[in-house]
Amino acid sequence: MGKAIEAKVPTKYGWLTACILGLVIVLTLVFYRPQALVPLILAFGVTVVLGYLGLPALKWLKTGQVIRRDGPQSHLAKGGTPTMGGLFWVPPALVLPLIWVQTPSIYALSFVTLGCGAIGCLDDWKVITSRPGGPRGISARLKMALLLTVGGLFCGALAFLQHPTILQGWHGEPLLSLGLLFWPLALFVLSGTTNAVNITDGLDGLAAGTGTVACLGMSLVVPSDLAIACWVMAGCCLGFLVFNHKPARVFMGDTGSLALGGFLSGVALLSGELLPLLVMGGGFVVETISVMLQVSYYKATKDAEGKGKRLFRMAPLHHHLELSGWPEVQVVGFFYVLALGLGGLAIALRLH
Repeated sequence: MGKAIEAKVPTKYGWLTACILGLVIVLTLVFYRPQALVPLILAFGVTVVLGYLGLPALKWLKTGQVIRRDGPQSHLAKGGTPTMGGLFWVPPALVLPLIWVQTPSIYALSFVTLGCGAIGCLDDWKVITSRPGGPRGISARLKMALLLTVGGLFCGALAFLQHPTILQGWHGEPLLSLGLLFWPLALFVLSGTTNAVNITDGLDGLAAGTGTVACLGMSLVVPSDLAIACWVMAGCCLGFLVFNHKPARVFMGDTGSLALGGFLSGVALLSGELLPLLVMGGGFVVETISVMLQVSYYKATKDAEGKGKRLFRMAPLHHHLELSGWPEVQVVGFFYVLALGLGGLAIALRLH
């Protein structure tokens, strides 16, 4: 009986977290942007319906997730859970904004989101179809090359449209005209954001929830057409959270995480609002820095046998907290609070 009760607790807390997060978002939008409720609720409803229809299809395709043996042992029970969940929540995030707006910015945003999601889909498919003991997914070098290709095409489209290459200040004022420097910066932001969201997607509901908050926050500082896309994406992420809360019935996979990262970076680049993204996506940044510190410290402390020391029990940070004794739902809740706090900070800096 003890085990049965223990198995039910994460589900209860998962739903509680999802409801609290949704309530905070709705109240924020009612106060700041009441017109956002229709796109957000529609996207949420469509994603939930597609989720109930898509889950059986993912199971039929045998898209079971392969769990790393060197990760937290509690995660081994998640093996076989369907992945590639982005297949049922990314499409409505691309299509639904077109109900309200059809601008060049929206089409460019859809391209970069779809391109990054397609790369993730290829990687996911390679993982689930790989032979035991063989390479898992596409190589990191190929993935980066493909992401840079999508980024290059995205930058080319912006250049063709003569999109302003201006970095906005905290109050929405032009801060710096970057000129040609905008393009390498755009490639860095795109590759960095997609990988950061991908790294964060390691616990049930973590990337979906923090992604929801980041999309909501960005919607408050970008032009109206991009804001609508952000509201829709936030609704899709929140709808996916219905299936992804602990215990997750489906993972977003690289299909979803790379698409979400491509979307957030695309919104920031199209609007010039890179500073708000840096703060609102602070959770993604912290996760990425933890990996970089772990790798650097390990290399710097290598002994004669080639073995180094670890700065964290395991990177990224969410795994370190898990191995330090934090329950998974507590780790996810911590990152939700962090995301909400950083989002509030960014808005406060904007309004100050």
